[in-house]
This record gives sequence, C-alpha cells and structure tokens, in this order.
Amino acid sequence: MNEKITIDDFKKVEIKIGQIVTAEKVEGADKLVKFTVDFKEEALRQILSGIAVHYPDPSVLVGKKFPFVTNLEPRTIRGFESNGMILAASDTEGGFALLEPSSDILHGTKLS
Repeated sequence: MNEKITIDDFKKVEIKIGQIVTAEKVEGADKLVKFTVDFKEEALRQILSGIAVHYPDPSVLVGKKFPFVTNLEPRTIRGFESNGMILAASDTEGGFALLEPSSDILHGTKLS
C-alpha cells in the first residue's frame, strides 16, 4: 500500500549524513547491528539496525557515511536505545544496499 503523505509530513523527516564510528553485532540477535554514529553533534548517537544478515562483519562499515533519519522517537531494542534509522534500499528479489553518498559530503550535513 502506498499511503500518501503531504509535503508538510515529509518536511518533518530529518535526514542527516552520519559517519559510522563503531559497528558490532548485538549478542544473541541474528539480525541486529549496533552502531555508534557521528553527526557532528554534541554527542555520538547509538543506532540499531536489522542488517546483520547483509553485513556478517559489520566492522566493514566503520568510517563510512550513510544517510540516517535522525528525528525518530528513541526506541529500545533488546535493551539498547536506538536514536535513529539508517536508510537502505531493498527489492523483491533479495537485493539490498545501504545508500552511500559521495565521499565529498561532510557528516552532519542535513538532506533537503
């Protein structure tokens, strides 16, 4: 279902480029990866994502930049607070990719 939203709804979504500082599998969880992400804010953020199936060694993502939704309400998953969501693309045939911007884009940049 493609639920329509208004432009005002879309404007509420804050998307920023974050640089992954740490990435590790969550012990006891098949799908979860716990990231520490730098958005050039006062403090680093912890973000969890169910992408471990696609990245068995999530440390390969350390140092890379990706877009994240940064204004979601915090959510506790397996006892860890997640403060955002990494953006990814997946198709009906099992294709999956994290959206990686040009290396020229500084982390902390807000998408508009």
